[in-house]
Amino acid sequence: MNELWPWMVLAGLGAFHGLNPAMGWLFAVALGVHRQSSAAVVQAVPAIAFGHAVSIGLVAGILVAAGLFVDQGAVRTATGGGLVAWAIWHHLFGHRRRVRIGMRTGLAGLAFWSFLMATAHGAGLMILPALMSLCLTDPPLRQIGGDGSAAMAVAAVGVHTLAMLAATSCVALAVYRWVGLEILRSAWINVDLLWTLVLFATGAVLLIA
Repeated sequence: MNELWPWMVLAGLGAFHGLNPAMGWLFAVALGVHRQSSAAVVQAVPAIAFGHAVSIGLVAGILVAAGLFVDQGAVRTATGGGLVAWAIWHHLFGHRRRVRIGMRTGLAGLAFWSFLMATAHGAGLMILPALMSLCLTDPPLRQIGGDGSAAMAVAAVGVHTLAMLAATSCVALAVYRWVGLEILRSAWINVDLLWTLVLFATGAVLLIA
């Protein structure tokens, strides 16, 4: 279980990110409704997942690079503080400036939008505890080289993205074909608040552990 939990966390957070409408499934549904085509929904989801993966990958790359030169304890403390600060900023100011994109955008524009949304929401920061357990090891990486850690980071991003892709696809197609957008008026939960709480809790765990 000690070896499996980081992968389970990565997959679980991938599903959580996929369920968050701000990460893209709502846009995919809206695009399908606008074009009156379920194919538009299917085409939108991989582009959304790709943009999300690039944002996650950048965070993973920075973590691996930091592990080569910085003490693991310092990385953990800085990351925990950054997560808590990001959660507070997101709660106070994150909703004021939303990235907007039209329904006529192509797949490249959609991927770029997804990258911006994932970055602005701190999606990559949220998975850092799992990444740290996989990519940061003792003795320090600068003594053993970072090739293995880089490969592990790529695998971690892949697992997270596949889970996000699966969740986004299921929700987007279910809402488009069967449920309908009316559910947003009657069964809506504040995912944004839940997102902020997860960010804060993750940062607090890193600081306390």
